Amino acid sequence: MARRFYIVSYDVTDDRRRNKVYKQLLDYGDHVQFSVFCCQLNARERIQLCQNLRDHLNQAEDQALILDAGPVDGQQPEPDMDYIGKTYTPSPRCQIV
Repeated sequence: MARRFYIVSYDVTDDRRRNKVYKQLLDYGDHVQFSVFCCQLNARERIQLCQNLRDHLNQAEDQALILDAGPVDGQQPEPDMDYIGKTYTPSPRCQIV
């Protein structure tokens, strides 16, 4: 199953919900900025992530944005993004089947 880069950003008004969303996202990707994660996901993992976010967000008050940044290619993949300041370097991840 092909993996793709996603940038996930969230805006959660309640501290308890925000902490749950943060901890949930740690299972899927790298924390790169306040309320922003870079994730390498296949289609199944993306669906799981979306469902987990729905379970933790208040649909009337909170928001999560998931941006597809393209395919993951090569041994040391990096998303095709421009950086100003500190460069994001993905942490090594393995897929367990």
